[in-house]
Amino acid sequence: MKKLLLLIALIPSFIVAQHTINGVFSPAEDYTYVFLYQATPTSSNYINRAQLGEDGRFSIPFDSTSTPGIYKIVYALPPEDNNFDFIYNGKESVAFSFSVDSGLEFTSSNENKLWASYINSMEMVNRTISNFYTQESVDKKGYLEIIKTLSDTQRAYEESSKRTLSSVFINANTPYIPSEFEDLSTYSKNLKRTYLEHVDFENPVLQSSDFLVDRVMAYIFGMSANTSNDDYKTDVDGLMTIIGEGHVDIKTILFEMIWRRFKSMENPEMANYVTDKHLLKLTELTKDDALKEQLLVYKNNATGNKASNFDLAITKNGETVNTSLHDLDLTTQYLVIFWSSTCGHCLEELPKIKDILADKKDLTVIAIGLEDEADNWQKMIMDYQSFIHVLGLGKWDNPTSDAYGVESTPSFFLLDKDKTIVAKPYDAAALKAILK
Repeated sequence: MKKLLLLIALIPSFIVAQHTINGVFSPAEDYTYVFLYQATPTSSNYINRAQLGEDGRFSIPFDSTSTPGIYKIVYALPPEDNNFDFIYNGKESVAFSFSVDSGLEFTSSNENKLWASYINSMEMVNRTISNFYTQESVDKKGYLEIIKTLSDTQRAYEESSKRTLSSVFINANTPYIPSEFEDLSTYSKNLKRTYLEHVDFENPVLQSSDFLVDRVMAYIFGMSANTSNDDYKTDVDGLMTIIGEGHVDIKTILFEMIWRRFKSMENPEMANYVTDKHLLKLTELTKDDALKEQLLVYKNNATGNKASNFDLAITKNGETVNTSLHDLDLTTQYLVIFWSSTCGHCLEELPKIKDILADKKDLTVIAIGLEDEADNWQKMIMDYQSFIHVLGLGKWDNPTSDAYGVESTPSFFLLDKDKTIVAKPYDAAALKAILK
């Protein structure tokens, strides 16, 4: 009877923690904690965390509320760059090893091993196709044999993945399969044309994973060595057509990432095209005011636009005169610098700027110090008495830096006589090149 009672007492713990996610990281000393999230189409929900042992191992149980779907492991900072997805089907535990040298390998979980095996197999076939075109081969029989291998591989994995979550990804990844020999130009065009053909943008599993984002970003940015802005515009508009009506949340996520990529590429024409043609309307539908503000700030600070106005004080005839940027009429050019007395990179760049502009009598520098307090700033500006100085208390919560969309210091804005933004140099060297 005692044994029976003990067994009954243990039953709830078996029900609650049937499966686990286990992993080992190497080198172990490079990692401390891992965090488990469940991914959804619009966010990631925190589940649990674990501290790694001295051997780099950890284990986190799935409880009875853990539903099948896409989960995410975050293993370092920043989290957006140090994470990976995995499939949890509710029927099996998941185990993996991760190292800097060999990457991610699943050692347990048929779902994840099947998907990883599929990716490796398809990469091998695609490399063979790439080598065929690189060698400029005209062996049509050999070409068709490679294509048959591509088709057979896809079909085999589709069959073996039936009734699994991995089938969603395998079907969505269905490659273009030519029916006859095609030259490289024809094959590339058809590959691009069909690249999103099998992607179901309504599928919540795809929406929750990195697959959808990776696929879309490859479609826009990864399928041509040289792409003009006209080509980009065609692809961006084509993507909206392919996704179809509705799907507002996933469209917002995807087009925001496209906008950020163009922004990082320093392609304001395309970033603002995405804003004006698609993304601004999406933020209104989703009531995403924070993103809407980011879009408008970036657009307003594009080259060719008039710089945002702000108050400042200058010394005139020995007296302090309160004025504003737009009312200044001192020189034919102005350089607005956002910096901070606690920013090491700023302290390297400002002396260089001072030297470059020593003989530039037609250029006025306006240095806005983003500070938490004024004492240190007051001391440091004494080294730059030819600059007009503005104290921006509140640092990152300063309205002037917000209006200029400043995300890091130092940031530079070169203006003409009319206060139009003519350039946004990255550093002193870039400024020197522009002024030449």
